[in-house]
Amino acid sequence: MIETDRLILRHWREEDAPALYKYASDGRVSELAMWPRHTSVEFSLEVLRNFFIPNRDTFAMVLKETGEPIGCIGLVPPGDEHYEINPSEREIGYWIGHPYWGRGLTTEALQAITTYCLHTLHIPSLLITTDLRNIASQRVALKSGFLPLADYTFDGIPGKAFRLLP
Repeated sequence: MIETDRLILRHWREEDAPALYKYASDGRVSELAMWPRHTSVEFSLEVLRNFFIPNRDTFAMVLKETGEPIGCIGLVPPGDEHYEINPSEREIGYWIGHPYWGRGLTTEALQAITTYCLHTLHIPSLLITTDLRNIASQRVALKSGFLPLADYTFDGIPGKAFRLLP
C-alpha cells in the first residue's frame, strides 16, 4: 500500500469490480487509455482476476474521502509494453475515472508510484506511453519529471513515449 495526501494506492480486490466497471465502462476513459471499454461488471471482474490482481505492481487508486477505487496505476506486465523498453526499464500505465479528470490526482499517484519504483523496486528507468490525443496524460507525465522520448505507432494508434531517468 502507498499513501498520498488524497489517495491510497492498494492492490485490487474482486469486490472492486462494480467500481472498476463504473469508470472503465466510460468510453472517454477506455478510448484514451488504449484498452477495451468494459461492458459489464462480470467483464470487470474477469479483468481483475486475470490482469490486475495477479500483477503485484498494479494498484487501485482509492480516493481517501470515499474509499472508492477511481482509477488504476502500476507497472505494465513485461511483454505488454506499447514501446520498446531498455533491458532495465519498466513502463508505467495509469488511468482515472472521468469525474476526477483535471484534479491533480493522477499526478499525485504517478509521483508516488515513481518513488516506489525507483527506491523500493530499484528500477533505474521508467517509461510512459500515451495515445497521441491524450494531452492530459502527457501533461501528467511532464509534471512528474518524465521527458518526451518519441512519437510512435502501436496497433495502428499514434502515441507519444516519455522516459524518466533518475
